[in-house]
Amino acid sequence: MRLTSLADYAVVMMAAAARHPTGARLSAGALADETGVPLATAQKLMGRLAAAGLLASARGTGGGFALSRPAAGISLADIVEAVEGPIAMTTCVDEHRHECALDGHCQVKPHFSTVNEVVRGALAGVSLSSLASPSARPELVEGPSFPSPPPQDEPGFDTLSLSGAGYKSSAQ
Repeated sequence: MRLTSLADYAVVMMAAAARHPTGARLSAGALADETGVPLATAQKLMGRLAAAGLLASARGTGGGFALSRPAAGISLADIVEAVEGPIAMTTCVDEHRHECALDGHCQVKPHFSTVNEVVRGALAGVSLSSLASPSARPELVEGPSFPSPPPQDEPGFDTLSLSGAGYKSSAQ
């Protein structure tokens, strides 16, 4: 799974905004200059992030954008979903889309909602405040641990555990 450039830029811009003092009003131009994101893209993203409730906007003198809540209360998942919509590993996790040619025969489809929840949980566990710290390595705020995958001689994993987000193999 790879983030689109827009989602990547949104994370970079939100992290830059989080490094400013609480309540600081920032313009799209200022964040574009600070981050290197093209101005038109910064304007587009700030509109999307404001529409999603992650940024608050104010017009007029002293106006601009500010984080709508503390950076610790904004997750990587919040930012990605603001730009890209709901996190979905495959189209089959979206109940309203039936574009897969294997839909009627797929034996993996029932498991993708669990996989999707684990991926979203991992992104939700990374706070904007940890991403904004230039020296700190982002750590999970609260959430699952991610152990190493099973040894290669095993056939793989059969179920995912949401509580541990680890691997449980039912192979003997």
